[in-house]
Amino acid sequence: MIAYLAPLVVLLNGLAAGVLFGTQLGGWPLLAALPADRYVHAHAFFATRYDPAMPICLLGTLAGDGWLLAASPHAAARGLFAAAAVLAAATVVISLTKNVPVNRWVRTLDPDNLPADFAERDPRWRWGAWNQRRSALTVLALVANCAALTLLL
Repeated sequence: MIAYLAPLVVLLNGLAAGVLFGTQLGGWPLLAALPADRYVHAHAFFATRYDPAMPICLLGTLAGDGWLLAASPHAAARGLFAAAAVLAAATVVISLTKNVPVNRWVRTLDPDNLPADFAERDPRWRWGAWNQRRSALTVLALVANCAALTLLL
C-alpha cells in the first residue's frame, strides 16, 4: 500500500505547492499592482478557481502523510512524513483562518461600489503575507515528502 500511497501524496502535495508557488510568481504581483476596483475583481476571480481542488490536495496530503507516518517501516521516512504532515497542517490552518476569510469577503464586494473605508480595510498585504507563508510551508512539505519517498525506494 505504501508503494501506491506515497506517490499519490507527492502528487497531491506537488499540485498544491505548484499552485501556491505560481501565485507567488504571478498572481500575487498582479493583485498587488492593481487599483482597488480591479484588484477586487481579479481576486474574486482567482478565489473561485481553486475550489475544490486545493482543499482536496492539501487535505489529501495531510491525511496521506498521517497514514504513511503510521505505516512506514523506515524510521527516517516516518520522521520526514511527520514533518510534512505538520507543514501541511500549518498550511491548512493558515488557509482556513487567514486566506479563505479574505477570499470570501472580497467575493462579496462590488468592484464598482467599494466601501468608503476600503483603503483602510484593503486586505491585500495581510493576504499576501499569509499566502507567502503557506506557499513556503507547502513547498517545504513537498521537499520532505520527496525525501521520504526516496528513502522508501
